[in-house]
Amino acid sequence: MPRDTLTKDQIVRTAIALLDEEGLEGLNMRSLGKRLDTAATAVYWHVKNKDDLVLLAGDGVWQEIELPDPDEADWRTAATSLATGLYAMLCRHPWLVQAFGSHLFYGEGKARYDDRSLAVYEKGGFTGGRADQAVAAVFTFVLGSVLEVSATASLTRRLSRNGGDAEARFQKTLDKASEVAARFPRLRARLDTPQATGYAAAPAETFRFGLHALLDGLQGELAV
Repeated sequence: MPRDTLTKDQIVRTAIALLDEEGLEGLNMRSLGKRLDTAATAVYWHVKNKDDLVLLAGDGVWQEIELPDPDEADWRTAATSLATGLYAMLCRHPWLVQAFGSHLFYGEGKARYDDRSLAVYEKGGFTGGRADQAVAAVFTFVLGSVLEVSATASLTRRLSRNGGDAEARFQKTLDKASEVAARFPRLRARLDTPQATGYAAAPAETFRFGLHALLDGLQGELAV
């Protein structure tokens, strides 16, 4: 693709796709240029460097979250929508969770989400610093809930690049973890229940349970 027809939007969208497949460690200007069918040097006409590109891609994915209108729903419904939208976005782009540890994200996409979050909690009755704390508490909970998804994606890529069988490695680790858990009564009891074989569905259920409990707690704070 010629330099004069290449756009920043094309670069960012392609970078997001590359990050989704290869993670932070797989993003470089050479690979990006190959996907864009252009020289890596052409990319530098639109972005400063890799860090700048990660910031642009990181802010771009926030635009995917549908924002509820605080005037058309009660605050609990709107807050649940915001949290589940964020959770889904981070699960689609697990590299973003990893990037939080090395980049300070800002931009219109994130600001759009943050501003609407404050509007929702203020509509619910949280004022001043309490609204900030409520928003931060829910964001931290969502981020923590996606850590396993991010770590699994990163580890799977690393094992695959090293020629290993990621699925076999995970199963071997799970078997070893089960052996250790069997030494402890409460963990051993859970190994014999259906939840042990249906673990893949547990993270989403745990997220919904935790979010409901957290919002219950915030609701209680309004009465104090």
